[in-house]
Amino acid sequence: MKAERLLQVILAPVITEKATFIAESGAKPQIALRVAPDATKPEVKAAVEMLFKVEVDSVSVLNRKGKVKRSGRFTGRRKTNRIAYVSLKKGQELDFTEVN
Repeated sequence: MKAERLLQVILAPVITEKATFIAESGAKPQIALRVAPDATKPEVKAAVEMLFKVEVDSVSVLNRKGKVKRSGRFTGRRKTNRIAYVSLKKGQELDFTEVN
């Protein structure tokens, strides 16, 4: 996989109550990341290993559909997101401040 593509796969970390709970609990550390809509599991794994220099155990991906919202008589839709839950191997820790 090309380095340019791997740099475009990860968009942002997910900062929610559920993501914080998952990161702090459990035997294996997990992190939630918003990824590109066309990203595959191997691409997410390679991108996390390249950017953060950690060993990834597994990757789970989910598609979250955007909610339909109304403003007066107009309806719209929020953006659809693709979220990747990345499990790190035992003893690995992810630090967002030390990204290369």
